Amino acid sequence: MNRLRLGLPKGSLQESTFRMFKKAGYNIVAHERSYIPSIDDPEIECIMLRAQEMAKYVEDGGLDCGLTGKDWVLENKARVIEVADFIYAKQGLRPVKWVLAVPEASKAKTVKDLEGKKIATELVGVTRAYLKKHGVKAKVEFSWGATEVKPLMLVDAIVEVTETGSSLKANSLRVIDTVLESTTKFIVNKRAWQDKWKKQKIENIVMLLKGAMAAEDKVGLKMNVSKKNLAKILSLLPALKNPTISNLSDDKWVAVETIIDESIVRRLIPELKRAGAQGIVEYPLNKIV
Repeated sequence: MNRLRLGLPKGSLQESTFRMFKKAGYNIVAHERSYIPSIDDPEIECIMLRAQEMAKYVEDGGLDCGLTGKDWVLENKARVIEVADFIYAKQGLRPVKWVLAVPEASKAKTVKDLEGKKIATELVGVTRAYLKKHGVKAKVEFSWGATEVKPLMLVDAIVEVTETGSSLKANSLRVIDTVLESTTKFIVNKRAWQDKWKKQKIENIVMLLKGAMAAEDKVGLKMNVSKKNLAKILSLLPALKNPTISNLSDDKWVAVETIIDESIVRRLIPELKRAGAQGIVEYPLNKIV
């Protein structure tokens, strides 16, 4: 049997990745203390790795494909094929940012003010390239963790990843620039992409994941509407395309079905009800393909 070796990120992206795969139709279970999760597709073999390492193992063929951040593809200078871009992170549907931050009391206002200073980060290569681009010479050292506390006594600045900025603020740090904005990438080994079976398998997975992402903040809405109120109801409904309208056994009524942003449902349903809609049903979506 042909098998696809798929790398899944362990750590901050793990939970959101597993949830997205479930919506796409794949049930993945991570066993305690094991880096080999089970998946309900016999043609896929999974292994969990830190996102920081994923790109190099996909590049050298240890893995056929995997999910990791754009940041780690750049940091590893990995020669891989980026098949898809997924905007999701630990805390929501947004890119993450690597930012240059200094203590609140620092006199530094821009990266130019860090000439000759010391910067700590896990993203060493990207940070050095960023400094070179701005013509700044500074010492960049690898941070093994607890990066946010180091500007208090050990370094002048840090380059650190953030989604909301709350951790930086909690440690009295001030952002002076964004070094890199990163999204989750589905990356593929070049040789695997040349294999007809593996390429089609990967394309199927990516299609379903994209469908799951497209449905992430959407819901379905259906209702019964009398024909005399139809125009008013349709004027209230946003949709991916025109709503689906089908006849009911009572020829004075129709069924209307549409897909909308979940964020507007609580406002929209009362308006639809007042406009004459009946039997309104809201339902969750797994995929929009």
